[in-house]
Amino acid sequence: MRLTVIGTGYLGAVHAACMADIGHDVLGVDTDAGKVEELAAGRAPFHEPGLPEILTRNTRAGRLRFTTSLAEAADFADLHFVCVGTPQRPDSLAADLRHVEAVVDGLAPLLTRDSLVVGKSTVPVGTTRSLSRRIAAGLRPGVEARIAWNPEFLREGFAVQDTLRPDRLVVGATEPGTDQLLRQVYEPMLRAGVPYIGTDPATAELVKVAANSFLATKISFINAMAEICDATGADVATLADALGHDARIGRRFLSAGLGFGGGCLPKDIRAFLARAEELQVGEAVSFLRDVDRINRRQRRRTVDLARRLLGDTFAGKRVAVLGATFKPDSDDVRDSPALDVAAEIAATGADVHVHDPEGIDNARLALPGPSYHTDVMDACRDADLVLHLTEWRQYRAIDPVKLSEIVRVPTVLDARNALDREVWHAAGWHVRALGRPHPTPQPERPDGLRVTIPHASGPACAAPTPGDPVSGVPK
Repeated sequence: MRLTVIGTGYLGAVHAACMADIGHDVLGVDTDAGKVEELAAGRAPFHEPGLPEILTRNTRAGRLRFTTSLAEAADFADLHFVCVGTPQRPDSLAADLRHVEAVVDGLAPLLTRDSLVVGKSTVPVGTTRSLSRRIAAGLRPGVEARIAWNPEFLREGFAVQDTLRPDRLVVGATEPGTDQLLRQVYEPMLRAGVPYIGTDPATAELVKVAANSFLATKISFINAMAEICDATGADVATLADALGHDARIGRRFLSAGLGFGGGCLPKDIRAFLARAEELQVGEAVSFLRDVDRINRRQRRRTVDLARRLLGDTFAGKRVAVLGATFKPDSDDVRDSPALDVAAEIAATGADVHVHDPEGIDNARLALPGPSYHTDVMDACRDADLVLHLTEWRQYRAIDPVKLSEIVRVPTVLDARNALDREVWHAAGWHVRALGRPHPTPQPERPDGLRVTIPHASGPACAAPTPGDPVSGVPK
């Protein structure tokens, strides 16, 4: 089947490559000539595991091409996927639909045959209806164009897997023929047993924002519990494990830490709030304001704890930051909690040194102040504090004994609750994390044995005693 993918950012590039990989002839379209040139050469313009191989394979096979011309796209196929971005508007919480509307407005007068336009971008409920009116107004006489919505559920770092073997396919359409056509597009997935949910466009639009809102709520809930744990001496990791055994709750997305970021969850829950208020049902999702607030609060709490660990001042201190991207296996620094923390600490007078396996170039553009390193040891050399802010596998594999030999003070703030605390403690490190208890010092008796002192609960931001050991259950 011949189809186009309009917009070759993160979503579009992956969708185009994967559609070609399952046998379709695909033309990708983008206004950015540089990006088109990169993709046409089989090079991914961003880091996504598995994507370069699929791009190379399908561009060489001739199943995947790229262009800057909408007219070429209109002539190439009668099925067009719209995958452009819908960022938050600069003047409100609402989603900015200019790019989606520009595609529809630009494509409509170029169509010479009946066509199907399928939106994959995350949009406010009701967008399909409004776009149907826009495209109808721009069509040539005698030409018809239908619009359907087929939301994406990609996770950065797993986007290829999520496209080729999604956990569900959702299609919102009003015409039976649309549903049948998209079943043909996704036939390999359906044959593999992927559930297909056919529904109306409004429900399809809601599925993505509802899913992201639920996941964001779950993350903020466990982070709220982490703050309660800090006040009581309880352990949020054990709490999450206990909650996760309840089949109604589940363990996924119950890892307390620095919170969520990126180009999807934050702007999607805000856009959902804005759209609900437009529909005069804002009170129904007003809890999302607290979800957003709790999430942002985790960044401030991390900075506060880091300050306490440094004796209540960042001035003159060297701080190593492990991680700049909003999540591992990505080079995306949009609304990155890690970069936010690094920025705030750098603004207070600390000498900040940042390492990230893939996001250094993007981080340097977004935050030019800190020093950036391609070697994690260089970033940590002579550090008074090490901050673990993005859960890359490489950081969990660090040898804390070797690292202790090059830092000035062996103190680590594990803002992702991902390091093996027992291993780091055994290597002589003072380990702190949000929502995790920390024991009081254990002084030596005259006979050389340790005196065990019961844990004294207190705020997680309490200043540590130098050399204070921390033990606990690894994540």
